[in-house]
Amino acid sequence: MDSRFLETFLIVVACGSLAQAARRLGITPAAVAQRVKALERDVGMELVARAGRRVHPTDAGLALVEHGQRIVRDVSNLRMQVSQGSPVGELQVGAVNTALTGLLPHALKQLRTSAPRLKLTLSPGTSPDLFAKVRSRDLDAAVLVHPPYALPKALAWQPIRREPLVLLAHRSMEGSDPLDLLRTQPFLRYDHLSWGGRLVDLYLRRSRIEPREWIELDALEAMAVMVDRGLGVALVPDWPQPWPACPNLVRLDLEPTAPRREVGLVWHRGTPRQKLLQLLLNVLGVIED
Repeated sequence: MDSRFLETFLIVVACGSLAQAARRLGITPAAVAQRVKALERDVGMELVARAGRRVHPTDAGLALVEHGQRIVRDVSNLRMQVSQGSPVGELQVGAVNTALTGLLPHALKQLRTSAPRLKLTLSPGTSPDLFAKVRSRDLDAAVLVHPPYALPKALAWQPIRREPLVLLAHRSMEGSDPLDLLRTQPFLRYDHLSWGGRLVDLYLRRSRIEPREWIELDALEAMAVMVDRGLGVALVPDWPQPWPACPNLVRLDLEPTAPRREVGLVWHRGTPRQKLLQLLLNVLGVIED
């Protein structure tokens, strides 16, 4: 069985379309169809069924998907282990949105130079969802907020940033006392169920402040835009640039003892992709205080 044909089949199933799979692979739809047909001949069963321009796996195809993903990853790991010179392999990495825009672009530019043969798949998501995918090995690693509990011993953690809470306010409030603004202005709350949002709860309780809440969401960029439009104030971590273009937005510092959101990389200890993950860690840098 040719692993390239198996990988093509898995991509076709994931895309649900020969044309879309072809774009992802950089080949023609006819070449994709030929690879799938060759795989079907190899296993002696029909693996996909076509309905117009869409395709979906047959029962045999579904069974192959479950085992095929493991085979493709094992082949990738083998190539990585025996390769000479430039590292080769594949990493599936998740990241929260602020890391996707603020941390990863510069790091990946360096990674492309040091490991041009590395194939990277990026998956956005919330910290709890990404953490669960790392635990289930659906992702090799993820850049996320540290969980509000001790990590399982099977997982490793490397801090990348510690981001202090700051108060976002409209430019007309620049120079005001942040605590007074929290008590008097409409409050946009960083979702209290999110791991970063729990730090906001901690700070408010410690400061004995009951804000005038009226919007709660887990979307930091959107909160910045709302504050810029004069909808209220918000407590958020000082995430890395770029930020939304908000000419009326100001960031007011809190006291030095205010909580900090720790962002880092989490992965399984003893993974066969440890060498590739170390390359990623190297370009992500060290803790910024």
